[in-house]
Amino acid sequence: MSPITTSGADTELRRAPAVEVLERLEPTLDGDHERMTHIVLEGYTPEGGDFVPVGNSVVEGMVNGTPVRALCGKIWTPGRDPKRYPLCPSCAEIATANGWKLPAR
Repeated sequence: MSPITTSGADTELRRAPAVEVLERLEPTLDGDHERMTHIVLEGYTPEGGDFVPVGNSVVEGMVNGTPVRALCGKIWTPGRDPKRYPLCPSCAEIATANGWKLPAR
């Protein structure tokens, strides 16, 4: 390959616009993550709008056996009584960082 040469003022360097790359990190699951209650974001309601689902609901998961995704990234099929287990600290941290209220226990 030959090197690229420029002839001064008639050559303009064009740069690609800056692109922000969002990286999704895999969650670090400490301890016995199977024996914790997780928080699932099923959707949201924008101001003055209708409910917008973002994934399977916990009830749908229990009835149909479809997996759900917790805030911490854990994917599982719900089936146990969540009141019997402690709240996942990763889910709780994510929820409070977003200003959401934690579920009543």
